[in-house]
Amino acid sequence: MIAIYNQNLNDVLMFIVADNKGADLDFERKGNVAKVFRQDNGETVAWNIFEASKLFEIVGNGQVEISSEELSQVNSLISESGFDQVIPEDNDPKFVVGEIVELVPHADSDHLNIAQVKISEDETVQIVAGAPNARVGLKTIVALPGAIMPNGSLIFDGELRGVPSSGMMSSPRELALPNAPQKRGIIELSSDAVVGEKFDPAKHWQG
Repeated sequence: MIAIYNQNLNDVLMFIVADNKGADLDFERKGNVAKVFRQDNGETVAWNIFEASKLFEIVGNGQVEISSEELSQVNSLISESGFDQVIPEDNDPKFVVGEIVELVPHADSDHLNIAQVKISEDETVQIVAGAPNARVGLKTIVALPGAIMPNGSLIFDGELRGVPSSGMMSSPRELALPNAPQKRGIIELSSDAVVGEKFDPAKHWQG
């Protein structure tokens, strides 16, 4: 779930809940709630909440954090408006420290690798990446599905050259870090960085 607020455009709070994968979209609006869905299969990909500031105070523009209590208020409004769905809660951090534990060449590419990346003590994800400095044992920052990059790009599960990929190992430039090198390559963290820890630029970057 990605929450995006635009105070200057109709006071709209948008929740992106799925990747539309390029499919044509349609919407259904009831009162101050609009459900956005794929035309081909009806899958809900987003919710727009109009006049959102009447529900609770929202700080900032762009991607915002929504508390459990605030999400409950949104879901109540969705139900009261006549929809039979709710927005699932997802407050896990979307930018975390990861460690590459396995790296093999992609069979259909001369520059991509298939990495197994540990993102917590009990979870490893597969990420297809072309970073020239990727190597086993490297700790880096992983943007997980549900993340929104500083340039506005959304991260979802997908495929690269036919291989499933879940997330993205990020470069300092992609994370819009100060004094980021303008070259390819994922961010390299110290060996004592804690796998699964939420990304904190003040702690993890000394550019």
